[in-house]
Amino acid sequence: MDFDQLPDHIVYSKNVIEFVTVAAETCLFFEHAAEFSQPDFVRKSVKLLPLLYLKASLIEIPERVFDDATERFVNEEDYLFVKEQLEQILGPDDSYLEVFHPDMAISDTPIAAFVSENLADIYQELKDFAANFQLGETDIMNDALVTCLETFGEHWGQKLLNGLRALHSIRFADGFGEEVDEDLSASGKIDRNSFLNFLHEDDDDDLDKLLK
Repeated sequence: MDFDQLPDHIVYSKNVIEFVTVAAETCLFFEHAAEFSQPDFVRKSVKLLPLLYLKASLIEIPERVFDDATERFVNEEDYLFVKEQLEQILGPDDSYLEVFHPDMAISDTPIAAFVSENLADIYQELKDFAANFQLGETDIMNDALVTCLETFGEHWGQKLLNGLRALHSIRFADGFGEEVDEDLSASGKIDRNSFLNFLHEDDDDDLDKLLK
């Protein structure tokens, strides 16, 4: 992609385009999670999530254009579709003890959290952002970026790190990858081309190479 030929606006900057690319790849990965074995899903997750965090953290939040909130595209059915796939993939490894929960300081007992719920929450924010970005209207793209980065600071950045901590534990546990559940298979319901038609194929190829 030739960044010098893009309009002079933050939404077309190198850092933002790279973030959009990783965000879109993350959404597709979660939507098609059932196509992976648990070991493969975990291996890719522990590579993709740190990259997503890095790309989000490199962007300064611009000024908002509109007073109204950006449009939401992910409905409850979409959210549950992703969450339930992740639950199935992770099985008993889905739950972990949360140490950063707001109630932890006043709780006498450990607080359970779920990787699938954290990742589905991240998916919801990223998919809404990418869908607004795909509209191609600069002001809407700008405000979608503002919302996504604000919610990154408020909650989904922390949820990414919490889920990554649990996934790291799975990835480097003794015996990781020795058992593969061959029954985990399902077809994704969201078309890749319709979702990524604002991205160049070369960008996807480069990202795929990095994550393998």
